[in-house]
Amino acid sequence: MATGELAEHFPDHSRFAVMQHLRVLEEGGLVIQRKVGRQKFNHLNPVPVQQIYDRWVSRYKQAWTESLIALKDDVEAGDNAENPCAG
Repeated sequence: MATGELAEHFPDHSRFAVMQHLRVLEEGGLVIQRKVGRQKFNHLNPVPVQQIYDRWVSRYKQAWTESLIALKDDVEAGDNAENPCAG
């Protein structure tokens, strides 16, 4: 999306503020800017987002998945002994 077009999505912020945020995201490698004529187009860089996921989120994925499967199994088994309000 062009910087001006992107800024329109944030009416509470000035175009300059949006440009500052984009500069920080670009310095962090999260956004790639490409200049075409007088316009700058901003593209999300998925590589660092995936790296963050791999490093910080994926290590907990298995434990959460196992817990959710156990919860699903308990609910489907109709185990209402612990929940006296269940009908």
